[in-house]
Amino acid sequence: MSAQLRAAGALGPVARRVTLRAIRPYHSQLPTGGLQRTEHASRALRRSMRFPANSYHNAVIVRNASFIRLLPKLALKFARIPALFGTMMIGGVAWIQYQAIQVSNSAQEVFGNVRDTVTTTASGLWGSAVDIAEQTKRGWDNTKEEFELPEWLGNLFKSEGGPEGGNNNGSGPGRPEPPKKARMGAAVGASAAAYGYDDAAEEDDRTPEEISKDDQMMYMTKMMIEIRNLLQKVGQSSTVSLPSIVVIGSQSSGKSSVLEAIVGHEFLPKGNNMITRRPIELTLVNDPKVSADYGEFPDLGLHRITDFSLIQKNLTELNQSVPERECVSDDPIRLTIHSPRVPDLSLIDLPGYIQVAGENQPRELKRKISELCDKYIRGPNIILAISAADVDLANSTALQASRRVDPRGERTIGVITKMDLVEPEKGAAILSDKQYPLRLGYVGVISRAPQQTGLFKRDTGALLRQISKNEKSYFSTHPEFGPDSGVNIGTVTLRKKLMHVLEQQMSSKLQDTTAAIQRELEETSYQFKVQYNEEPMTAEAYLAASLDDFKHAFKRFASSFGRPQMQQLLKEALDQRVLDQLAAKYWNKPIEDLSPAPFEPENIADLPKADPDSQFWHMQLDTATSALTRLGVGRLAATVVANAIQANVDKLVNKSTFAKHPSARQVINEAAATVLADRSYTTSDGIEFSLKPYKYEVDIQPQEWSQGRDHVAGVLKMELDQCQRAMGNLENSVGGKRKLKEVMNFVDKARKGEIVVEGETRNGAGGFSAALLQKGREAVFLRDRADIINMRIMAVKSRQCKSLENKYYCPEVFLDAVATKLTQTSVLFLNVEMLNDFYARFPREVESKLGEQMLGGGLERFASEDPRIRRHLDLIRRKELLELVLSKIEGLRRFHRADDDVAGAHDYHGHGHRAYNGNLGKKSSSSSGSGSSRGRFGF
Repeated sequence: MSAQLRAAGALGPVARRVTLRAIRPYHSQLPTGGLQRTEHASRALRRSMRFPANSYHNAVIVRNASFIRLLPKLALKFARIPALFGTMMIGGVAWIQYQAIQVSNSAQEVFGNVRDTVTTTASGLWGSAVDIAEQTKRGWDNTKEEFELPEWLGNLFKSEGGPEGGNNNGSGPGRPEPPKKARMGAAVGASAAAYGYDDAAEEDDRTPEEISKDDQMMYMTKMMIEIRNLLQKVGQSSTVSLPSIVVIGSQSSGKSSVLEAIVGHEFLPKGNNMITRRPIELTLVNDPKVSADYGEFPDLGLHRITDFSLIQKNLTELNQSVPERECVSDDPIRLTIHSPRVPDLSLIDLPGYIQVAGENQPRELKRKISELCDKYIRGPNIILAISAADVDLANSTALQASRRVDPRGERTIGVITKMDLVEPEKGAAILSDKQYPLRLGYVGVISRAPQQTGLFKRDTGALLRQISKNEKSYFSTHPEFGPDSGVNIGTVTLRKKLMHVLEQQMSSKLQDTTAAIQRELEETSYQFKVQYNEEPMTAEAYLAASLDDFKHAFKRFASSFGRPQMQQLLKEALDQRVLDQLAAKYWNKPIEDLSPAPFEPENIADLPKADPDSQFWHMQLDTATSALTRLGVGRLAATVVANAIQANVDKLVNKSTFAKHPSARQVINEAAATVLADRSYTTSDGIEFSLKPYKYEVDIQPQEWSQGRDHVAGVLKMELDQCQRAMGNLENSVGGKRKLKEVMNFVDKARKGEIVVEGETRNGAGGFSAALLQKGREAVFLRDRADIINMRIMAVKSRQCKSLENKYYCPEVFLDAVATKLTQTSVLFLNVEMLNDFYARFPREVESKLGEQMLGGGLERFASEDPRIRRHLDLIRRKELLELVLSKIEGLRRFHRADDDVAGAHDYHGHGHRAYNGNLGKKSSSSSGSGSSRGRFGF
């Protein structure tokens, strides 16, 4: 290796170390200045380092050359960093600018859409309102000019703001007033909104006479639907009913879409797996005063639900409450929808027909659905048979079902959905009513609105407008559905047909229904007179009478339960505590085994002859007395009295009419427990405070001693009787007195040590089983206890126990006297703190709690719990409903007579009048059918 290489290798590490040390000083002290200053730094470094010249010279030349070669690369790298950051910044700014432009464009588009929507809606509403006002005014002017109004109808319109004033409030003597004037006035001109002209793309081309007649028809239909709802409450008779519109169809026929188009909202359950499992009884109520559409579930107590998605959710949950194993249920869901834009209709939506049950569905599902639908499509209900246009009518399940119960098609309306899925010629041929004729005809609809693709979600409240616009755009482009085609098309036409058909069907059945109601009312009145002697009864009166009877019974209890009764109860409880102390301190103990009995130096049998100064017997009595006074008499007294009061309240309830009402009985018992618990702690604490002196010393007077002596003898006698009864039970359990005596002799010998028992095992000893030996030990214990009690009864009655000075010889008498003093003191406090407070608060507490329970239909449930009262109330309610229905029918009759007067005046002036026949939109010069001879309602 050459010296030059060796020098370079030797100096390499040193040079690197020096460079590392010098980097921070150079960077901080020398200014930057390119190559010259770098060379200057190299010379300074060379001067500071003293190495051999030749080797250092070579190392420095290599260092300078390599550093110079790196400068372009370093410059390029340093130049790339700012360029990179600059590029990133430019890209970020450009992206932000692009997003800002997009947001601006989107905001402009949103604003434009909102502006157009609001403008279009406002213009449409304003135009519709102006048209309705103009049409109503024209109809009113023409009608007023053509005939003379009856006096009562003129007064009606005057009261509604007619052109003529006046204060005539009557209609002349003998003239009946029309029913519900205010509602009739409010309904004038409302048929346009009910038919759907306000929300639809179609124009109202009706004449003023037609508008007036349709308004009257709406009013009468509304009243008949009210009558039908009342008849449903009457029940119990198939003859007392009015028709509804029953909607049937297969699951893929578009049945739900047709109903939602009629209502104008999406509210029915959606899904793929048999969502509709219960009938939905849908009542549409046209209410011009409603500002926002809402629905109600009267059976569930849910009212004024304006969010129809919540209605849809409730319907889904109610349908899903039917178990899958039951398939379907005939328990209906009742839903009422109020809106100024719906017609007065009564609809029943049923589960859709299926051809084959699915894999997870019961096999009998098809049969159960068919049976449920057959139950509802019977007469007099109107059948709305939904069929899809793309399915041959010969295969229509709905038409097949309707033919079974309505073979002539007199009460079936055919609705053909999905008209845009078939050729116009085929669709018109279906609607022509030739292949499968129906007396009420067919109506073709496209009931599903087009999908919304904009930024905003479709307004479900404008559903009818969107459907009508879609239908008009399709039907108007095909001449097969033109005005001269003679076919019925569109959802608005379907609404009108349903209203007319329902009104006609109800009118045709009303006469028969009236006769049936009169017969039902006569029968109900007769039963009311025979069974209840026409005695009036209401749930409120029944509750008030029951509460009054209970209060009188409670008052009698309060007068009979006072201090003497409380003292007797508490003294009986303390007598048991006295017996417990005597058993623990003086009497024999239970026999645990067959080992010899231990020797007892002090025996109760030796007490009458014991030393008067015996510390043992003195300590026994003092300990028993202390235990008696410190056992918690306050809590014991409060508990005993509270339990007694609670038991007596329960007896009062059992003897009252509340015994037949479990919920009310529970409320009364809870009221008593609440009042007693409120005073329990305060009472027990006060008693303990009043008994505090007795815990240190009890002063017994001679009279109290004498009373205690007489009383304790009876207590001991009752205890002796209990021992004897227990001995008799043991004799019966072991098979007789002789067998028990043998076991007792064996136990006595073992206890005396005459027989040595090594150990009582599970198998017994001495030829006796373990269970039999247990009975023998209990019998010996009871025999000895009875002997002791007999002995103590004789001692209590002896001359020795007459004197208070001999209290240590007669512990039974002394403890009884102490218990009596504790009882008397406690009762004084109980009477003031607990009993008087309970008598004052309990009746008010019962009334308050019963009142809370009777809210929200609780009163009706309470009265219905008594079968006798339920039958009485049901009969009265049925009678009142039948009378109300007849009054409403009479109102319809008066209104019809007034309508006939108007029509007669119209004919008198030579203008004639036109009536609708069964085909909607077609007029005839005379009334149709037999209705012309008996009027619209067949009267």
